[in-house]
Amino acid sequence: MRKSPAGNACLLALLLLASFSTASAQGPTGRFSRAAVAVGQPLDYELRYEHAPDEEVVFPDSLAHFAPFEYVGRSWQPTRTRNGRSLDRTVYHLRTFSLAPVQALQLPVLVLRRTDTLRLLPPAAQVQLRRTAPALPAGATTPPALRQDLSPLPLEPAVNYPFWLAGLAGVLLLAAGVAALFGQRWRRRYSLYKRRKNHVYFLAQFARHAERFALSRSAPVAERVVVLWKNYLSSLENTNLSSLTTKELVEHFNNDDDVRRALRATDRVVYGNLLSEDAQEVDAAFQRLRNFAERQYESLNA
Repeated sequence: MRKSPAGNACLLALLLLASFSTASAQGPTGRFSRAAVAVGQPLDYELRYEHAPDEEVVFPDSLAHFAPFEYVGRSWQPTRTRNGRSLDRTVYHLRTFSLAPVQALQLPVLVLRRTDTLRLLPPAAQVQLRRTAPALPAGATTPPALRQDLSPLPLEPAVNYPFWLAGLAGVLLLAAGVAALFGQRWRRRYSLYKRRKNHVYFLAQFARHAERFALSRSAPVAERVVVLWKNYLSSLENTNLSSLTTKELVEHFNNDDDVRRALRATDRVVYGNLLSEDAQEVDAAFQRLRNFAERQYESLNA
């Protein structure tokens, strides 16, 4: 028996209605983890969808519209298939700062088809706001409106210890770097300056003692000249020459002719008490000692 075109159209409409009813009955569901929530309190919203295994389903991500709630995070489980049906489940972690007494949320589920995308909405889930502020007693008046005041308040000055400690550490590091780069050069320049200053002081003291000897012809004065000369060479060479005898001094300075002749002449005055020694010979001995000291100073500076 052949069916008429009108009968085929009615049959197709009935099939579409049945499939739509089945899809609606098996659509996504969403619910909150609790019936009441306080302002700022964490709240979970669970979205579930059971579908055919061959359907490609997409759940909302962090860019979805969660108003009046704020998105905090989410957790999901892998798709579980059992008895020919697949189950997708995602829990969204939310919080609200809205003061509405009842707040609702609907998150859509997208079903990807070959030619189009089906957007399925679960029934709206509702949650009540639990107020934590105490209720006003009967007959009490509401507080006046708050007045905005943006004028700055004075603050007591406080020491910024981290800032100063960081600055001190930076200065110390800079000083250490400068010392590593220029420390040796500065020490050498200071050593030359100190040596030059000691040399000038020695020449002045040596000339003063030599002049006193020329006026007094005293053996102790001649001895002080020799002692001053020994002490200066000891500081110049960083050695101890004060305890050496004349022979040891001559050997120490490699039998230098000026040292040998000068010390012999001064020994005759100091130990031989030869005050009648020729003045020109003693003056020449002092000049030899001075010349030798200047040569030692120049050799060290070179």
